[in-house]
Amino acid sequence: MDLIEKGRVFLRGKIRRTPIEESRVLSEVLGVPVWLKLECLQTTGSFKVRGALFRLAQLSPIERQIGIATCSAGNHGKSIAYAAKKIGIQVTIYVPKFVNPTKFQGMVVLGARVIRSPFEGYDDTEAWAREQIVKSGQLFISGFDDPYIMAGNGGSVAAEVLEDVPEARSFIVPVGGGGHAAGFAYYVKEKLSDCQIITCQHELSPALKLSLESNKAVTKLRAVTTLAAGLEGGIGQLTFEVLKTRVDRVDLVTEKEIRTAVVWMLDHHQYLIEPTAAATIATCLNGRIEKPSSPTVVVLTGRNVDVQTIRELLYS
Repeated sequence: MDLIEKGRVFLRGKIRRTPIEESRVLSEVLGVPVWLKLECLQTTGSFKVRGALFRLAQLSPIERQIGIATCSAGNHGKSIAYAAKKIGIQVTIYVPKFVNPTKFQGMVVLGARVIRSPFEGYDDTEAWAREQIVKSGQLFISGFDDPYIMAGNGGSVAAEVLEDVPEARSFIVPVGGGGHAAGFAYYVKEKLSDCQIITCQHELSPALKLSLESNKAVTKLRAVTTLAAGLEGGIGQLTFEVLKTRVDRVDLVTEKEIRTAVVWMLDHHQYLIEPTAAATIATCLNGRIEKPSSPTVVVLTGRNVDVQTIRELLYS
């Protein structure tokens, strides 16, 4: 909790305190009051800027001089590039072969050196990236498996949510590597022992579900083709240690459900969110989970989506 509070103090004035908005239509669907935490309106287009700014503030003078490296499917890389530009350091970002072009360009515009890997999936790309930086001496910063990333990303979001909607007792969050979900779950479970954490993952990349079943972090999965690249790949060792005792349900959503959820948000709330963020909406709409019995907050994590993807979603 101390690290999360430290992160909140540090981030004050450096990020947007994103709004939280009631969704009457989702309230009707789930039968309880539902609010949307609009991190899709955050600086850089996703919550990831919180953890990036907080983590880079911890760098030593030597690390700042040498520069850093990271791996990203897009949003973490864009946020790290933004944070690195703010403090004037060099950053190298390794991305999967078919990274979203809008996210790729966003990193380049911010001054990052961006290197495409020969691999389609996140896990293979990260392993390759770590091999590439051995000689450079650069510090590798994980997009999720890092205490400062967890505290800045999920922890600070959770603190805002509880302040804005103190009556909420159910929370729906997406899980990829687990950095946001772990920070979020840690904070709310410490504050509200009776709360419920509902997580959602892509059915083809269910690292959290598999990890819970085996009681061991599944850190690597085969690459899958999805528009929701932030949900693809294994979970972090550290993030799983936090989540394994704090998650109440895991819902697996399909590619079709994710695509439908993006369009649903445009139709019902006039917000354009990226497919990764739409996983939480898909969970609300698919009818598979037991409906929450208490006021619920749904986290919408990002908006970084390119025009070609929008065309595909609307006209396919």
